[in-house]
Amino acid sequence: MFLTLLVVTFLIAGATATLAAFLFNQPVKKILTRLVSDELGATWKRYLLFAIYVVGISGGVRVWDLEKYLTPGAKDEAPLLLTSDRWVLEIYKTVIGTLQSVAWMLLVFFLFALVAYVVVRGFELRRTQDKST
Repeated sequence: MFLTLLVVTFLIAGATATLAAFLFNQPVKKILTRLVSDELGATWKRYLLFAIYVVGISGGVRVWDLEKYLTPGAKDEAPLLLTSDRWVLEIYKTVIGTLQSVAWMLLVFFLFALVAYVVVRGFELRRTQDKST
C-alpha cells in the first residue's frame, strides 16, 4: 500500500507541476525574451520548466512524511493505516505542496526578472539619451 501511495503522489505532483508549467509557459517566455536574446531565452525557458518539474515534484512528494506509514511513532505504536480519509488527505497535501513549491520558485524568478528588467531598461534609457545628445 505504501508503494502505491508513493507512486500516486508522484504522479499527482507531476500532473500538478505540468499544469503549473503550462500556465506559466507564455509569461516566462515573454519575460526571458525581453531580458535576453531569443536563442538564450528559449534555453533559459527550458531550464526553468525543468526546474518547475523538479521543485514541484520534490515539494509534492514528501518522503519524510510518508515514512510514518512504514515506521511506528513510538515503540508500542503500530504504523498508521492508509484509510480512504488518509488517502484524501495525502492527495490534498501533495497538490498543495507542489503548488506551494512552484509558487515560491516562480516568485524568486519573477523578483530576479524584475530587477534584471529595471537594469536593462536603465541601460536602454541611458543609451537613447547618449545618442540624442
